[in-house]
Amino acid sequence: MATNSSLKNQLIEKGENTVNIQETMLKNLMNSNDVKSKFTEVLKDKALEYMDSVITLVNADKELMECEPGSIIDACMIAVSLGLSVDKMLDYIWIIPYRRKANFSLGYKGYIQLLLKNGEYKAINVIEVYEGQLRSWNPLAEELDIDINSKKSDAVIGYAGYFEMLNGFRKSVYWSKENMDAFSNNNFSKSDLRWGSDYKAMAKRTVMRNMLSKWGRLSAEMQKAYSEDLNTDTFINGN
Repeated sequence: MATNSSLKNQLIEKGENTVNIQETMLKNLMNSNDVKSKFTEVLKDKALEYMDSVITLVNADKELMECEPGSIIDACMIAVSLGLSVDKMLDYIWIIPYRRKANFSLGYKGYIQLLLKNGEYKAINVIEVYEGQLRSWNPLAEELDIDINSKKSDAVIGYAGYFEMLNGFRKSVYWSKENMDAFSNNNFSKSDLRWGSDYKAMAKRTVMRNMLSKWGRLSAEMQKAYSEDLNTDTFINGN
């Protein structure tokens, strides 16, 4: 089997465009014994199905297709190690293209999945708060009063997070839309397009991550996911 470098040179000589070159290189890498064995080691008989989902993910994203194939494999392997699907419909994780490199990012639904799997959490959730629903929020005592049935419009005024552990410990948090906008503007650069393409998902992720980092109990697996998530933010917004 040709190396990635020699294969790329062959494709360039044939006059293939960049997208076709990257697609061929990715498929070549995915079909290598080394990559197959990595997926199979974790996923067993579900490895080929998962690998097909990786190809589907990349084929549906032009910018991701232009990323270095090795970085795509590395990002997806992080998801594999955490037991999370790369299916965009599930919204557990994001594979973020940036400067021709694919980067793993954990969505708020991924945080929920990992925490429930941890076995120490009875319930965990994060929601949009619409106009009319917020009765009161005491940031000192962290007392939150929301009436879901009092929604007046589709205008989102904030985001609320909540978790309860099996030992009885509970935590509620609330971020106003103004606070979330300020956080986004101060901590994320214009290079991070996630806030523009899916603001609500990023806002929920922010609430979830902040809440857990301060008050949650994180397993070794959850700490790994959290660290990888932070690394992606640092890479995208620190350049």
